[in-house]
Amino acid sequence: MGSGTRGAQGMTRGGRTTTWRNAATRLLALAARPVRTAQGRGGIVLQPYRGYGSRREAFLIGRAFLQSAPTAAPHGEPPRDDVAAHLRDIGRRIARRAVAGATVRARFLGAECRAETDAEGYFRIHLEPREPPPADRAWHAMALELEGERPVQAEGQIYVPPETSRFVVISDIDDTLMVTGVASKLGMLWRLFVEGAETRMPFPGVPALYRALHAGAGGAEGNPLLYVSRAPWGIYDVLDAFFRIHDVPIGPILFLREWGLSWRSPLPRRAEDHKDVLIRAMLDLYRDRPFVLIGDSGQHDPEIYRRIVDENPGRVLTVMIRNVSRDPARIGEIEQLAMAVAQSGSSLVLASDSAAMAEHAARLGLVPPRTAETVAAEMAAGRGRFARAGTRRVALPGRAATAEAVAQGALRQAVEGEAANGGTADGPHAEGMAEAPPNVVVEPKRRV
Repeated sequence: MGSGTRGAQGMTRGGRTTTWRNAATRLLALAARPVRTAQGRGGIVLQPYRGYGSRREAFLIGRAFLQSAPTAAPHGEPPRDDVAAHLRDIGRRIARRAVAGATVRARFLGAECRAETDAEGYFRIHLEPREPPPADRAWHAMALELEGERPVQAEGQIYVPPETSRFVVISDIDDTLMVTGVASKLGMLWRLFVEGAETRMPFPGVPALYRALHAGAGGAEGNPLLYVSRAPWGIYDVLDAFFRIHDVPIGPILFLREWGLSWRSPLPRRAEDHKDVLIRAMLDLYRDRPFVLIGDSGQHDPEIYRRIVDENPGRVLTVMIRNVSRDPARIGEIEQLAMAVAQSGSSLVLASDSAAMAEHAARLGLVPPRTAETVAAEMAAGRGRFARAGTRRVALPGRAATAEAVAQGALRQAVEGEAANGGTADGPHAEGMAEAPPNVVVEPKRRV
C-alpha cells in the first residue's frame, strides 16, 4: 500500500474523529447551556417559559429547582470547546433537585393567583386578567415570585393577540418547521440532542412563510403562532435560539409533556392524546378566531387534525400537511382528513415544498399576494433535495362531490402523479413531479 493511500486513509480517520469530537462537544455545550442561563437566588432557580393568553385568560408554565452555584469563569460564559467547563455544568444539571410543594405567586394585568409546584418542580399558572392589555404591544410581563423566607423573583412573558389579528396558526415543529426526522426516532434523538441551533435546518422557505402568516395579508396583523413539539422542556433554550437564528416569528413553544425517559423506556412515549387536548384548549381560548393547522404526514397530525375539523365546523380555515413520509399506509389517514376537510367546506394542501403552502395561503387571502415569490426565493437558497414540485388539485363542485372523489381514490392517485376524477396538474415545475412527490390541494369548488 502506497504512502499516499495510507495518508488519505489517515486523513479520513482523522476527519471522522474530528467530526465525532465536534459532535460530542456540541452535545456537551447543549446540555450545559440551560444551566448557565438559569436565573435565581441562593441556588434556587425560578424558570418561566413563554406563555399565551387572551383578554379573558392567561396561561404560563415554569419550573422551580435547586442548582449549585457556577464556578466563576474569567470572561463570562466558557468557550464552546471548553469540555471541562461543560462537564462541570452538566454535573450541576444532573444534581438539580426539584423544589416540590412550593408556592408560586403570579401577578398579571391586575389579577393575582398562586400555584403549587408538583413533584418535578413544575408549576402551571392560569388566571383571568382584570385589566385590558396595553394596545401598543403583544408581549406582556407576568411577575412571578417563589414564596419563602428568601423569595425568588422572575418575569414571564405572555402573548396576547392584538385586535388586528384575524386568525391563529398552530404549527408542529418536528418535521414540519424543522428537519428532525420524527419518523425515525434515532434520527430525531440525534438531531435533538447533538445538533445545535446553528446547525439545525428549517425546511427551505418556512421562515418566510411563517413571517407572512404572522403579518397576514394586511402586513401588520400580528396573527399568533403557537408551536407544539414532542420534545422535552430540556431543549427549550435550543429551540428558542433556533427561532431567532433563522428569523422564525417568536411565539409560545408548547411542549406536550415531559418524555418520562427511563432505562426501561429510553424512547419518547406516545403523545397524540396530549396534543389533541392542547389544540382543543387553544380553540376554546381563542374562540373568536378561526384557525390554520400546520403539521406533517410522518406522525399523528392527520388523525388529530381530522378530529378537530370534524368537531369544529367552520373553525378551521385550512390544513397544511408537509409530506415527509413515503409510507403508503399514511395516505389512508390523509384521505380521511381530506374528506373531513372537504365536507366542512375548508381546504387541505399536502405539500412537499413550502412554496405550495404559500401559494395556497395567498389564494385564501391569508398572506400578501407576493409571498409565494418570497418563499420560492428562500427555497432556492436551500438544499437541492427540497426542489419545487408540481401541484395537482382535487376540486369538484360542492363539498360532497369533492369528498366522494377523495373516497374513490383521487387524492391517492394525485399523490402518485396521475390526474383522476377531476384532478388537474399545474405550476411551472409540474415536469419535476417524477423527482419529488407532487403537491396536492383538496378544495371544493363553489357552485355557480
